[in-house]
Amino acid sequence: MQKQRPRCPRPSGEPRWVAMFHRPDRDTWTVGAESPYRAPVLYAVGDMTQTLRARGDEVTVALWGPRDGDWHLFDTPTPKAPAAAAEQLAPGAAEPERLAERMTDRRHQVLMAGLSKAGLYELSDEDGEAVRTLTDRLDEPTVRRVAHWLSIAAGRR
Repeated sequence: MQKQRPRCPRPSGEPRWVAMFHRPDRDTWTVGAESPYRAPVLYAVGDMTQTLRARGDEVTVALWGPRDGDWHLFDTPTPKAPAAAAEQLAPGAAEPERLAERMTDRRHQVLMAGLSKAGLYELSDEDGEAVRTLTDRLDEPTVRRVAHWLSIAAGRR
């Protein structure tokens, strides 16, 4: 008998691509990745799924995205290994622009996930510009550190 999937709430704000992960220990859903583009979110799903399974955690993912200007819950594809997803996103090293775009999208989704964990879901235009500026200027380890600080600060409230 297959276990029934828990119901995932619709994300708040304007429709965009959002991967939500279910935490069975708390019976809650957490934003794992979000972006205006589907590909970086799918990449993150593969990366996070691999990490969670390596820890021995159960993985349940819901993929929300835009359809006809509104939110839609999509079937979650079987997560690929991050390396396979990277090959699909940027085949070969001959496309440095595509790789740079993918890394910018990853930094953006990490910052957005950190802001979501801190309880900041709906950003103003000024906030969005600040996120884009940080995404452009910081490398991935620094962006991950900032997102980590945000998640720690959220836990202290």
